[in-house]
Amino acid sequence: LSTVTKTVCAEQCDGRCFGPFVSDCCHRECAGGCFGPKDTDCFACTNFNDSGACVTQCPQPFVYNPTSFQLEHNPGAKYTYGAFCVKKCPHNFVVDQSSCVRACPSNKMEVEESRIKMCIPALISVQKVGHVIHNWTNIDKFVNCTKINGNLVHVPIRRDVYHNIEALDPEKLNVFRTVREVTGFLNIQSWPDNMTDLSVFSNLATIGGRALYSGISLLVLKQQGISSLQLQSLREISAGNVHIAENSKLCYYNTLNWTQLFSTASQKVLIRNNRSPKECSRDRMVCDPLCSDAGCWGPGPDQCLSCRHFSRGRTCVDACHLHDGEIREYANGSVCVECDAQCERADDDSLTCNGPGPEHCIKCLHFKDGPNCVEKCPDGLQGANSFIFKYAESNNECHPCHSNCTQGYVQTHVSYLGNVNLERMCAVQVGVSLFRH
Repeated sequence: LSTVTKTVCAEQCDGRCFGPFVSDCCHRECAGGCFGPKDTDCFACTNFNDSGACVTQCPQPFVYNPTSFQLEHNPGAKYTYGAFCVKKCPHNFVVDQSSCVRACPSNKMEVEESRIKMCIPALISVQKVGHVIHNWTNIDKFVNCTKINGNLVHVPIRRDVYHNIEALDPEKLNVFRTVREVTGFLNIQSWPDNMTDLSVFSNLATIGGRALYSGISLLVLKQQGISSLQLQSLREISAGNVHIAENSKLCYYNTLNWTQLFSTASQKVLIRNNRSPKECSRDRMVCDPLCSDAGCWGPGPDQCLSCRHFSRGRTCVDACHLHDGEIREYANGSVCVECDAQCERADDDSLTCNGPGPEHCIKCLHFKDGPNCVEKCPDGLQGANSFIFKYAESNNECHPCHSNCTQGYVQTHVSYLGNVNLERMCAVQVGVSLFRH
């Protein structure tokens, strides 16, 4: 063992090998070394051990059938138990989806089916899973939540003496900044006095409307402190109507093309008794000039429903950095996209790239391998039938080593050789020493 672990590995092996050559690398799932190249030759596994083979994950309960486009039961499925894949969990453990656990998480309860203990969603914890209603005592359950399977109902946030519930700290509403989808409805009927918008939902992209509130999927009612909605990521209201009413300071609502968000022709929008568009315009509470005629959710070029010219991320801009700027871009339709990191930024007014990926660079930052710009030429890269070795010419283009080379191109002792055909400078076990003479 000491002899193996002291072996100097080839660069491509990441420090784990059983010999000095590229072909002596350990499998990528091995941890701590190996005695052969296969996933069954590892001293230990990086992730899981499946009957002696090191694997990234245990066989899952369902597999995808590309013919039927369906998930199907996997007869070879196994459970994760510590670092091992097992067909059955120990009798004193509980099955939670595809894992053996000591106890069910707080949002599930333990049941026994066919003499197997399992975790299933607890009926009493619907609020925890995806439904804020009646009070805010469960708001901490939404940390890092991206999809809420249910509704968001915002009800009185002040101290509830009758139910002995303390007032909500408005800062806690920031927990919703990670939410991208609500499958039901969003109902705003109370809001902190010091918050003038709904920007805590700035990443909300979809309101599903699977459940509706009197036919409504988005309701903002009688909020006297809100001046703009700032729902800049919202792109789809799948079902249900929109009702925006009795918000005395609310502007920008009238600029929006709401039908652009609807999925069906039967959806409607009811907007009434908000701040008048004339007063909003007088106070310059209008869309940024970079917004298109589709309207905006609030002030600034990042609140547009769509852009008049180009967009960079969520912000509208008048032009992309095609010919100037520290970071160069190309225009994908009306979207500004960064050039690949392997493209060399042009010093003059010429383009840096004309499309995505390292194959669309005008000039390479490092080397060029075929159509692609690369950080270095392939040196022992696994090919279809063999390892690939290339060397860089003076113009920084990568060329394949001679077919007789087995370990690439020799870069040592070049000064002794004079004008030698570079294709013949191979690193072979018996040839390297000859170059010194």
